[in-house]
Amino acid sequence: MVRAIRGVLIECEPAIKSIIVHFDSVNNDIIIEDLDETHLVVKENMVHVLKQKLEERLKETYRPEEPLQDSE
Repeated sequence: MVRAIRGVLIECEPAIKSIIVHFDSVNNDIIIEDLDETHLVVKENMVHVLKQKLEERLKETYRPEEPLQDSE
């Protein structure tokens, strides 16, 4: 019996894709198909969860530059 899974095509940079693949490696509940370096098909119902996880991860790694102090 064939079973269809509704998916969403995502295009992203290879670095972001590697983060998504890492998230999926825990439970295998996000990615339906890994197409190439910049494209994935993910489960439609996991898109919102994936966005939240990516935002949290990127907040951890993003460090805004501090303003340069005058040398006076």
